[in-house]
Amino acid sequence: MAVFNIEPIVQSLHAVRRDWRSLQKRSQEPGGREFPSRDALADIVEQLKGVLFPMRLGPPDLRQESEDFYVGHTLDAALHALLAQIRLELRYVLRHQPVEEQNIEKRAVQAARSFAAALPATRGLLDSDVLAAYHGDPAARSVDEVLLCYPGILAMIHHRLAHTLYQLELPLLARIVAEQAHAQTGIDIHPGAQIGAGFFIDHGTGVVIGETAVIGERVRVYQAVTLGAKRFPTDEEGHLQKGLPRHPVVEDDVVIYAGATVLGRVTLGRGATIGGNVWITHDVPAGGNVTQALSRHNGHHEAEKPGVATA
Repeated sequence: MAVFNIEPIVQSLHAVRRDWRSLQKRSQEPGGREFPSRDALADIVEQLKGVLFPMRLGPPDLRQESEDFYVGHTLDAALHALLAQIRLELRYVLRHQPVEEQNIEKRAVQAARSFAAALPATRGLLDSDVLAAYHGDPAARSVDEVLLCYPGILAMIHHRLAHTLYQLELPLLARIVAEQAHAQTGIDIHPGAQIGAGFFIDHGTGVVIGETAVIGERVRVYQAVTLGAKRFPTDEEGHLQKGLPRHPVVEDDVVIYAGATVLGRVTLGRGATIGGNVWITHDVPAGGNVTQALSRHNGHHEAEKPGVATA
């Protein structure tokens, strides 16, 4: 006698899936996978890490004289695997439109080629992030330690790759890559966020950066910093409006200390310093210094108006 009566559970789960697919207007026909695979993308990102930093994040037995061979072989495998995932996302997005398969294939190949062409620039940005962490942390002994150990750098590797996918109009792939870093580091960066060179996240746990945030060069943030939205406008039917600029603009050379919360489409001017645990919903001028000495509002410290921050 079987310990578990599996059959009725299988049938009930089948009915639940059928109802969900009907509600979501999904195909009920037998076939293969409709969506990109988290596991496949995790493997692809691991391969790309080795491609970008072969002697640090590649295989432990790699020798420098074999570096180019390894990079070429691994990149080819990663791009073919990525191409398969791009096809899945495009087919999913276009499933209700009369688009021919050859057009989907053409778009998928072009996206994969554009992603590959962006990798050298991605490596350059990541080098600037590594140097920013090394020079910005007195505890860092070497750039290799930073690359191998710092969660902020791991998050930025994922973000730089995810942002390229986002720019190529592959938001589902981009979000999966970003969320893998979120799960590993506790750093939540939406792939749509625009982040300039030399970005340093120190410690990192609890950092949240929203989709429409724009961050300049040489910006440093500490743990538990939020660059979020202040409100979520809705349309006439009460649905959230997507894609509106709703997150902060952080100009070059800004430092944001632990626990600071910055909400809405506000601008932190160049060279501003944002102290720990402050709550900001208004612009801060260039060179401004917002600290806990500011007025309290609803239990938080808040910059009430642009002129409240002093240089």
